[in-house]
Amino acid sequence: MSNSSPEPSPLLFFENVNAYQRTAALKGAIELDLFSAIGAGAETAAELVAKCDASERGIRILCDYLVVHRFLTKEGDRYRLTPDSAIFLTRESQAYLGAATEFLLSSMLADAFRDIAGAVRKGGTVVSAEGTVAPDHPVWVKFARGMSGFMTMPAQLMAKLIEADPESRLKVLDIAAGHGMFGIAVAQRFPHAEIVALDWPNVLEVAKENAEKAGVGDRYSTLAGSAFEVEFGSNYDVVLIPNFLHHFDEATCVSLLKKVHGALADDGRVVTVEFVPNEDRISPPDAAAFSLVMLASTPQGDAYTFNELERMLRQAGFSRTELHDLPPTPQRLLISEK
Repeated sequence: MSNSSPEPSPLLFFENVNAYQRTAALKGAIELDLFSAIGAGAETAAELVAKCDASERGIRILCDYLVVHRFLTKEGDRYRLTPDSAIFLTRESQAYLGAATEFLLSSMLADAFRDIAGAVRKGGTVVSAEGTVAPDHPVWVKFARGMSGFMTMPAQLMAKLIEADPESRLKVLDIAAGHGMFGIAVAQRFPHAEIVALDWPNVLEVAKENAEKAGVGDRYSTLAGSAFEVEFGSNYDVVLIPNFLHHFDEATCVSLLKKVHGALADDGRVVTVEFVPNEDRISPPDAAAFSLVMLASTPQGDAYTFNELERMLRQAGFSRTELHDLPPTPQRLLISEK
């Protein structure tokens, strides 16, 4: 009787130990604007030399590497974009993600992963006392500028799940607005919605630019400062909390949610966007893996399960919470009633 178990292999070890090489190659291709050049019709190494201001040998080796890792295809000596690369890695595309590397590969985040053993021993980031949530940190401007394209889809999906009369006036607070795409998506769906975006002053400049570009600048105002210190105001119909709670421990989250609860109108709702792993904490993969990002980069943040988030919301006074998936994105949406 044969044993059907696969033979032990060191492949997984080497794939992960060398993963930094894939990151570096992709970053280099984005800096050379290689994908845009191929999309514009330069498909051989010789043709790409002038477009990318690079050597023919270097272009050939990098392009072949990107074929191996499924960012390009190759026929003879001609390179072509995959569908994903065409959509997300050419500057002409509205869904271009190349700018996100300014944030995702920033020294602040990269340094946080240099000593995972230390973070595990400590139970939180070893970079600094506050990690990535340091007040008014300039990296959040990079986040706002770089991640707006990536967040456009989940923001639009979120807005579709908010039930309200399109002709009614909506007063909306967008906490930790960043690029502003979540509040902007609500303003685009509801023509009488008034958005108040809360974040650090330098970040809000980016949000205001995006609101103007989206044609909702006349219904978009800002509130500068810390979400834990600034007075929100009152009688909001909807409060948005996109990708913010995961930076903090449960007690801090409950404190913020109580403040949100007090700022809502009697029939108001809070809409929370998060990476929400299942109760096993190992699925779905992207949401589950996000816990390590929080361990490395924050003092006490985490990717919270639905049960944990629901418990926080209940402690803050919310009566009922619904969970919605946002496919094809890895994030999930919680809508909680006051």
